[in-house]
Amino acid sequence: MVSYPTNQEKTVKSPIISTIVIVLLAVAAGPYIYFESVAADLQDFAAAYAGLEDSGSEDAQDWLQLARNARNAQQLEVAKESLDKAAGYGLSPIRLGMEKARILIAGDDPDGATTELQKLFDTGFTAVGVLTNDPLIHSLAGSKDYDELVRTMSVQAYPCAQQAGFQDFDFWVGEWDVHLANGTPAGSNIIEPIERGCALTEHWTSASGGTGMSVNYLDKANDEWVQIWNAEGGSQIIIRGGLKDDGMAMQGYIHYVGNGTTAPFRALWTPLPDGRVRQYFEQSNDGGSTWVPWFEGFYSRRNK
Repeated sequence: MVSYPTNQEKTVKSPIISTIVIVLLAVAAGPYIYFESVAADLQDFAAAYAGLEDSGSEDAQDWLQLARNARNAQQLEVAKESLDKAAGYGLSPIRLGMEKARILIAGDDPDGATTELQKLFDTGFTAVGVLTNDPLIHSLAGSKDYDELVRTMSVQAYPCAQQAGFQDFDFWVGEWDVHLANGTPAGSNIIEPIERGCALTEHWTSASGGTGMSVNYLDKANDEWVQIWNAEGGSQIIIRGGLKDDGMAMQGYIHYVGNGTTAPFRALWTPLPDGRVRQYFEQSNDGGSTWVPWFEGFYSRRNK
């Protein structure tokens, strides 16, 4: 037998059910939106502005924070006036321009926001990551003008990824198994680009377990490639050079920490037609008059 609630029971339960529905709707809308809307209803931003003004505050950060709070509550006129106060009290042009752009986005003016960001770039601001890591600013992504601005800023912000010469040693990038000329395993090597193409790191492990590492980069002031190598056994190599017809060639010296000796040293990395790379090192024991082999290895890309 089904038991239906009496009219009195319905009257008691209805407010409870309504409350549950309201809470569920609020949660579905998202806690941030819900509580921000409540805060906006409870706080009179015009009064907050007047109170801060009456206090005589000349702290740009106080006014910037009020501008941000007002923007979040869609009180955009108060946000603009507060930001003007912050500007008058010495807020940095970058923070000023960024917040102007956010207010314009909140006011559904993406073109105006992009114009403000363009002004920042025109004054020398190239920190494109500040734009792309800001959720509100980067909501402009997909807009032709904004996307073009990000692309242009990226060229300025990460020049190594754009300028010629920095990719000359990329044929060495990868995970490799290294063998001697007779096929004997010599070890493994991992070459990785870092700092958005400004340098390469090398992490070597020999077949016997020894390790070494190097940093390789284009010294743009001299247009020379540089390798600085250090190994656990105390061998230190500093060589310089550049890309030639037969590969990347560098020359300098090797120093042995253990016995304190230093000798001329040179290296050549040659990309081979079958996709391998030949690495050939030589050392001179007579000041550079003659050279003897120091290491010859053939790099094969490791199957993943």
